[in-house]
Amino acid sequence: MHRLPRVALVTALAAALAACASTSPQTARPDAPAMATHGASTAKQAIANLASASGSLVSGRLTLVPMGDGVHITGEIGGLQANSSHGFHIHEKGDCSAADASSAGGHFNPAAKPHGRAGHGAHHAGDGDNLVADAQGVARVDAHFPGVSLGGAGANDIAGRALIVHANADDYSSQPAGNAGARVACGIIQPTP
Repeated sequence: MHRLPRVALVTALAAALAACASTSPQTARPDAPAMATHGASTAKQAIANLASASGSLVSGRLTLVPMGDGVHITGEIGGLQANSSHGFHIHEKGDCSAADASSAGGHFNPAAKPHGRAGHGAHHAGDGDNLVADAQGVARVDAHFPGVSLGGAGANDIAGRALIVHANADDYSSQPAGNAGARVACGIIQPTP
């Protein structure tokens, strides 16, 4: 009586292994779209405390939350020139240690795309719209970065990377970074418990 279930189990296991072995692997077609390189967000929220860089007085605090197809960023950045526009990007390295924030590396670009404007053709995953400061030099951030995740360790994960504010507006076309000038603030994206 005890042998019958074990035999049935061994037979079922052998049949399953045989089915797996007979399945041929799929061959990628050269005309097929690339597989998605991102996973779902695992963090519910993150913060980025932006500190001044390049001798500026720019600083701020931003909150990041997964939303829809990407990550939404809100908060305020102060110390900007009144009524000015500034490039705003996610950079590849979570390192703000250099005085000019050059330690943050280039724009976050896991898909190796040219620089551009999100929602308007090819662009880096880290390319954001320009921030606009009000008459008091404060930019109220309400930005969405599609195609990125917060946590999850996928190729598109922005946790632990840097957010950078630039001295000038991004022209959305100059390569490789939009001619946005010096990095005036830098903050590392840190998931919160």
